[in-house]
Amino acid sequence: MAKPPGTNRLQTPPSDADWLAAAARLAARGRPLSLPNPAVGCILVKDGLVVGRGWTQTAGRPHAEAMALEAAGDAARGATAFVSLEPCAHTSQRGPACADLLAAAGVRAVMAGVEDPDPRTAGDGIKRLASAGIKARILPSPECEASLAGYLTRQRLGRPHVTLKLAMSLDGCIALANGESQWITGQQARAHVHARRAQSDAILVGGETWRTDRPRLDVRLPGLEERSPRRLVLTRGVAPAGVTIINRLEQIEALEDVLYLYVEGGAGTAAAFLSAGLVDRIDLYRAPILIGGGRPALGDIGLTALADAHGQWRMSERRQLGSDSFEAYERVT
Repeated sequence: MAKPPGTNRLQTPPSDADWLAAAARLAARGRPLSLPNPAVGCILVKDGLVVGRGWTQTAGRPHAEAMALEAAGDAARGATAFVSLEPCAHTSQRGPACADLLAAAGVRAVMAGVEDPDPRTAGDGIKRLASAGIKARILPSPECEASLAGYLTRQRLGRPHVTLKLAMSLDGCIALANGESQWITGQQARAHVHARRAQSDAILVGGETWRTDRPRLDVRLPGLEERSPRRLVLTRGVAPAGVTIINRLEQIEALEDVLYLYVEGGAGTAAAFLSAGLVDRIDLYRAPILIGGGRPALGDIGLTALADAHGQWRMSERRQLGSDSFEAYERVT
């Protein structure tokens, strides 16, 4: 009798790197509601099975480790914890350090994808676990690093992680010559933009875009309305209640409660952020239309030699959204 298809295939168990990548994906559930804390994911694995998982909750508490331990209960003893960020080593008025919680629960090992740059932890979480007899180490994970981009940019550079969104025609225009821009892209692309907004702490447009389009700058996807980001306008003018005025780019460093900033334009604002070296990611939406003589997507970014334009960006994502295309580019560091 013939064997059913696939019965001879060997099932390869997930590696430590695979579990950390899964923890990074889990962490996305906490963004951006986990502020002021970063969104972290934790998975507890025992005998190859998940016995508990958690992510940072609203307003930063409970932490991911506490949620996973609560879900696992007694099964946490002897398990391995895979955490996207090193468990914290500092206590607070809200509870003990996550490193202490894991040790008290009797986990066998802890694998973290990123060392916490916060000086209150910065390797001490791993050391504290090791001193409790737990196998603990940092296993560098690109997925965990990417999932913590906002937090790491804030800790390392003192500013938010900035995504520049551009929606343009095939010939690089964002509007007709008379300023009409609604809509360059189709419904699926616009829904994707709203999903990206829902992952951001703040959204910024320039003064001209604000005065011309009066954009709502919110999230209009069912069930995600509460994730509408804080609204910012880069201008020297005035704005109504509920909108924060940014007079100059340097002010974004002072937005300490913002880890992820989403910049939607227009051309002058986009050029200003690029010229200042403040863009970490570009979300590029391209519609299959030609405008001809329209308004360009970018103003002058100070480039004097074509060679200087090469090697600055690498594509990290590409997909089709209806008739439109989407590409994401990360800055090469």
